[in-house]
Amino acid sequence: MSQTFRHPDILKIAQRDGKVTVEGLADHFGVTLQTIRRDLTELAEANKLERVHGGAILPSGTTNIQYDERRNLNQASKLAMARACARQIPEGSSIFMNIGTSTEAVARELLQHRDLMVVTNNMNIANILVDNPECQIIVTGGAFRRSDGGLVGNITIDTIKQFKFDIAVIGCSALDEDGDLLDFDIQEVGVSQSIIAQSRKSFLVADNSKFSRTAPARIASMRALSTVFTDKPLPRALKQSCQDWGTQVIIARA
Repeated sequence: MSQTFRHPDILKIAQRDGKVTVEGLADHFGVTLQTIRRDLTELAEANKLERVHGGAILPSGTTNIQYDERRNLNQASKLAMARACARQIPEGSSIFMNIGTSTEAVARELLQHRDLMVVTNNMNIANILVDNPECQIIVTGGAFRRSDGGLVGNITIDTIKQFKFDIAVIGCSALDEDGDLLDFDIQEVGVSQSIIAQSRKSFLVADNSKFSRTAPARIASMRALSTVFTDKPLPRALKQSCQDWGTQVIIARA
């Protein structure tokens, strides 16, 4: 396979996994380590990847991957995390679910739950839960974001403040090494902060690719969460921090 054809495939793997390794790509393509290092250097020079020791990660930036593309990333992991999260949600609960492909996966796993009230600023989640006759659905107002079906802004926040939820189910765009939840849209950050403040428990659903990414806007610390559902063990230092904070971490393997 020529270099020209490898580059798009390398980027697809990086978007799927959040990072790539020199050894893993060499095995995948059947080429030398030196060849892969040259590929990664050229992709980094084109600002498509960021070189790190032993491989590369998605570059730091101020814009997120397109929503339709995110739906196709790590689907098996999202399903496993969603099932684990849904098992921790009792019937008869009041829940807020925010924007994200992982929270949409959780919504699909709630279709058999009974006596739920779900408030959401995600039109996709509302449409998913229509198929559960035992679920009362409340959609916040707000500015409609066509890219992902989200509702954001002050109207959304004002609606959230009228409730006290049993559980918040949230996603994020990235997780910093110090445990900060990050996002790209400052309006969505304000919504997420209000959700956490108005909920007795907060569940984060985030696959391991979020640990290899960064985003410019801070939502909160994992210290503020009750439980984190992910698909691989956390970095050692962050795992210890979660233990110190009393934040439960559940690993749901695909």
